Amino acid sequence: MPASPSPARRTVLRGAAALAGAAGAGAALTACSIATNSGGNTPATPTAPVELGAAADVPVGGAKLYRERKLIVSCPAEGEYKAFSAQCTHAGCVLDKIVEGEGNCPCHGSRFDVSTGKVLRGPATDPLPAVPVRAENGNLVAG
Repeated sequence: MPASPSPARRTVLRGAAALAGAAGAGAALTACSIATNSGGNTPATPTAPVELGAAADVPVGGAKLYRERKLIVSCPAEGEYKAFSAQCTHAGCVLDKIVEGEGNCPCHGSRFDVSTGKVLRGPATDPLPAVPVRAENGNLVAG
């Protein structure tokens, strides 16, 4: 019959298993907050002006998602624009669509009002940060 491991060896093995479990949990949390956000560690709002294209692409009374730029622009009235970061304030994922005036976070289901940035459904608790936006020669410029 084989001898059972010594108490010291058992303690070392338990510690190694616990460490591996903690490392795996850390990797999973990192994947949730960075790898799935389609933007890595880039800032939630532009640090320099960003051209978005024709202002006419944003319908009056509606909004448009510029996912690659991580921005949402709404047009509450003719010639009036509001912009917000499209990066969820919960875990940093980039919103994937707008449905009935709500920006959707694909990672955990948070919903935001695209005309105000306000959280409509969590787990996010903070609103989307506002971003300055202006129409210039028929085009939108954010940041």
